[in-house]
Amino acid sequence: MAHPQISRRTMLVASGLGCAGWQFGRPAAAGPSTRVPATAGGQAKSTILFFLCGGASHLDTWDMKPDAPAEYRGPFQPIATSAPGLMLSEHLPMLAKQAHHLALVRSVGATVNTNDHHAGYYYNLTGHVPDSTFLSLGNNRTPYADDWPFMGTVVASRRPRHPTLTNAITLPHKPSKAPYTRPGQFAAKLGVEHDPLYLQGSLDTPLKFHAPSLELQPGTDPSRIGSRRELLSALDRERRAFDEVASSRLWTRQQERAFSLLVSAKTIGAFDVSSEPESLRQRYGETVNGMSLLLARRLVEAGVPFITVFWMENEQKLAKKCASAGGWDTHGNNFNCLRQDLLPEFDRGFSALIEDLADRSLLDETLLMVTSEMGRTPKIGDIRSGGAGGAGRDHWTHCLTDLLAGGGIRGGQTFGSSDRLGEYPAEHPVTPADVTKTVYHAMGIHDLEAVDNQNRPFNLLAEGEPLYSLF
Repeated sequence: MAHPQISRRTMLVASGLGCAGWQFGRPAAAGPSTRVPATAGGQAKSTILFFLCGGASHLDTWDMKPDAPAEYRGPFQPIATSAPGLMLSEHLPMLAKQAHHLALVRSVGATVNTNDHHAGYYYNLTGHVPDSTFLSLGNNRTPYADDWPFMGTVVASRRPRHPTLTNAITLPHKPSKAPYTRPGQFAAKLGVEHDPLYLQGSLDTPLKFHAPSLELQPGTDPSRIGSRRELLSALDRERRAFDEVASSRLWTRQQERAFSLLVSAKTIGAFDVSSEPESLRQRYGETVNGMSLLLARRLVEAGVPFITVFWMENEQKLAKKCASAGGWDTHGNNFNCLRQDLLPEFDRGFSALIEDLADRSLLDETLLMVTSEMGRTPKIGDIRSGGAGGAGRDHWTHCLTDLLAGGGIRGGQTFGSSDRLGEYPAEHPVTPADVTKTVYHAMGIHDLEAVDNQNRPFNLLAEGEPLYSLF
């Protein structure tokens, strides 16, 4: 890790969100588990969530409609896979060889009236329907302290504390650029102590990851930290400033968390993908997204319960080409952007992750999930890029496909379907709440009770049911 830098404030909250959630929630004491069907999950020890920032086109990837009219289906063709009857896009040939591990949930619907990124993130990351502020504020709707928590932080709160790392780690960036930070990716009302640790990657140096909130001032090395009593005194002074919103007990836990991360050699070693064989790095693809998936596998081996990889956009290369921020938000030139850029990188990296985990006998105990904030409009043409001639697809929050693998999921299957044009769920419609509950089920998490700062109980996700038939 490069010469780090630390401030008292960033050290307190490794995620960098601040103290916003402290006054809201903490996990309830462990109690009897909710009774669940015989198809109980609990096989997964870790989850890797791969989030395709921008809104991936379901119709051109994993829910193709070859019999639809040309203005819907587009030029891509489906291909057979290693799972009989399961078809994928011709531009996913490596993933097609791993399809016997996949479960495709093709009937994820939504009630997001805003049809925008912020609400899509929130719904698919928390399982909760976005409130009215998403409609009134749009992209100005910042993360709130009383938001519902990100599924990864719920998992983190229900697992024993990791001895050297944190229970939830997010990489290679925090979507999106301030002040437009996406809601839904934080612990919020669950409590800031459960926020993810954010690792930063780079398009230019994809083998290097660092944790900005754990960086030391030049000239300060970890060996000096433990003996610097003046630093503790400074932290105590800061603590008194927050007495109104944070108990000293919580403060102590935060303090211990930051110190243990700073002085642990295992923290630095876990982030070092350059130590992996060159042949394996090439199999993943030496891009920031490919290396993020490789690092996610290393974090699984290190015992981290929840790892999130947010696809890093290449704005410089793709923004103009795709009429977007350089990710999966293909408002223009949808098919060339997918065929030439997005799908090859995804195909190589995600198929390598499945293969690598299977080769290491880790797939059965690692749940993999791919989702996005939305699908794309089934009918080709976005007015922002010239209509049909611009060959783009606009936002479409009404239907998307989620991919699941490992963690007790039975591979080689599909669940539900969209209609003949891919516009709306048809058979077995589900919501992001059902998918989120499925993640909890796979991780063996059935106690979702918490209490607020006045000791009043609330349920972290009352809606939805796990998709038991997937297991």
